[in-house]
Amino acid sequence: MNDVPLLLVDGHNLLWRGAFGFPAAIFSRDKTRELTAEFAFFALLRVAIREEFTSPPEVIVVFDGQNGAAERQATDSDYKANRVLDEAALKPIRAIPHVQEALTAYELAWIEIDTAEADDVIASLVARVRRDDPERRVWIMSGDRDFYQLIDEHVRVVNTAMKRGRRHIEPGTVFDRYQVQPTQWADFRALTGDPADNIPGVRGVGAGTAAKLLAGGLTLDQLADAGRLIGTKGKAVLEAWDQVLGWRDLIRMRTDVTLPLLPAGRSSRSLPKPADVIDKLGLW
Repeated sequence: MNDVPLLLVDGHNLLWRGAFGFPAAIFSRDKTRELTAEFAFFALLRVAIREEFTSPPEVIVVFDGQNGAAERQATDSDYKANRVLDEAALKPIRAIPHVQEALTAYELAWIEIDTAEADDVIASLVARVRRDDPERRVWIMSGDRDFYQLIDEHVRVVNTAMKRGRRHIEPGTVFDRYQVQPTQWADFRALTGDPADNIPGVRGVGAGTAAKLLAGGLTLDQLADAGRLIGTKGKAVLEAWDQVLGWRDLIRMRTDVTLPLLPAGRSSRSLPKPADVIDKLGLW
């Protein structure tokens, strides 16, 4: 077993959080360029590694490909159709080349595949580790709860936007909060919906109802014959059944993406101070 923990970072998620959730805006010395997203990305990642890990991890940052959502959108045109690229939303996107340049300069691994979403790349990395080194600890740094479907005994989600004591999401955490197992997550979200991805879910079916329908570890495939789809809400699920199965397919992460690089099995270089990163990029 490799004792070096593997930290898979949801790059867009961290950039978005940095751009819009950082305590103060960061500008170049002449005030002509806002650098909050770039500065905050490295600041938040550096703090997460320092505070959440007892030994230096191997870090791989994964970004969404420009056409990553195209395959799912071809199946359902509403998928992520609510995401408007206005001037505000472009702030973290414009920072991506700078962040990637800095990651390369500091020899930190990153992946961006034009036709793949970061979720699927991360899921494929997790699947590869499960196959090659099943005892290795893997951490996924993201605020996206869809990663809960990947959680098991050795795979955790870390969300440093949450309060201390609640940041590490493991199988028991998912069950305590939602009354479903990680393996049921896609079924659960198909019923309840996911506003972030413009998946509406079944009208009138909230988290509590969905958990009761899936109680005992049932999947949607088993639910149809379980005798639980009764009453008004059961009827609503049946009426939307084909859509629910389609939504589940959208939520499920692919684990078969061809990967341009694999975990090296050794700790990454220590992250520099974010001010040093900006200086190295010549952005001050």
